[in-house]
Amino acid sequence: MTIHDKIMLCKISLIETINDELKNICQIEHSRHRSVVNFISNLISGLLAYSFLPKKPGIKYETQDTFGQLALF
Repeated sequence: MTIHDKIMLCKISLIETINDELKNICQIEHSRHRSVVNFISNLISGLLAYSFLPKKPGIKYETQDTFGQLALF
């Protein structure tokens, strides 16, 4: 298994947590919109509601100055 795959396996629970919060708390998942405008407005309002949540999970990362590479921890 490559190092990239190992890192992603460690971070999959965090990604699933964020998806769960977006679906259940911010109510983004709704499949019966009657127009594209309603879909976009529901999506934007859900993302805004998520941005105002007090505790949000996140992935810690640092950039290295040598080549602008990304290091995940």
